[in-house]
Amino acid sequence: MEETRLCQWSVIRSLLAIIQWWGFNVTVIVMNKWIFQKLDFKFPLTVSCIHFICSAIGAYTVIKILKLKPLITVEPEDRWRRIFPMSFVFCINIVLGNVSLRYIPVSFMQTIKSFTPATTVVLQWLVWRKYFDWRIWCSLIPIVGGILLTSVTELSFNMLGFCAALFGCLATSTKTILAESLLHGYKFDSINTVYYMAPFATMILAVPAVVLEGNGVIEWLHTHQTLVPSLIIIFSSGVLAFCLNFSIFYVIHSTTAVTFNVAGNLKVAVAVLVSWMIFKNPIPALNAVGCGITLVGCTFYGYVRHLLSQQLPGTPRTPRTPRGRMELLPLVNDKLDDKV
Repeated sequence: MEETRLCQWSVIRSLLAIIQWWGFNVTVIVMNKWIFQKLDFKFPLTVSCIHFICSAIGAYTVIKILKLKPLITVEPEDRWRRIFPMSFVFCINIVLGNVSLRYIPVSFMQTIKSFTPATTVVLQWLVWRKYFDWRIWCSLIPIVGGILLTSVTELSFNMLGFCAALFGCLATSTKTILAESLLHGYKFDSINTVYYMAPFATMILAVPAVVLEGNGVIEWLHTHQTLVPSLIIIFSSGVLAFCLNFSIFYVIHSTTAVTFNVAGNLKVAVAVLVSWMIFKNPIPALNAVGCGITLVGCTFYGYVRHLLSQQLPGTPRTPRTPRGRMELLPLVNDKLDDKV
């Protein structure tokens, strides 16, 4: 009886973790789109900078003041040699995501972001000469096909937004690959990652944001009619962006790898549905089919990767079998690109 109750509590805990993760993620995406489209605050660098500042303050509060998470100590020289390059790519990734939201619908942007597993595998194969099992390559086919179908049938297609989202995938993949080498020896959780990277990202982005968008922001502050409510929404999106990082930490520790992968793909579907209900952007039937194919492909990719990760190290090798289990798999989880 006790075991049954523990099992039931584990299931409830996992569901609650997934729901709050979905809630924060979808809310941040929709709020950012609302800021760009409805509030006419068309400054993605400034929005990203506000998110970094709020996340840096939030991470400091959680670790240093509330002490809800222990601080992972990083040597001073490693902060510049390891953390700073990661923060630079991290900054580019977030900025490109916000730029894409500025120009294309949430549904299209989220579908393109699902291309990240393919870019991660291809980059590791091209740059690191990393071998992948044929099943990994096959699992990428529906992802690529779905993206192509969605792009061709997108009614609100914008080349700048499309390129920003696509290069955002490359930035996410680069961050994923760099994390394996630069952060070797450090076991960061999402909160400690933000604690170290958000201040660097703020420092990197502050000057470009002021130079490129400063005059536009000042003009918006002087001409916007509902200034105070709009500023509350903008800064609330930054606070929720930090809460998203905390929710990622919670969901990772409450679910299995397979559940996390499936929930991550369903999260995209939820974001697409909610954004469509709010912004009423037209989604043709073939476009929806392309999005669905992409999500199924991502789920299949995660399932294949999980199967390969369970392969016993002692399995007899053939000439076509990699030398080690790690040669089969992409580096770290691609779904952790939701941070900040």
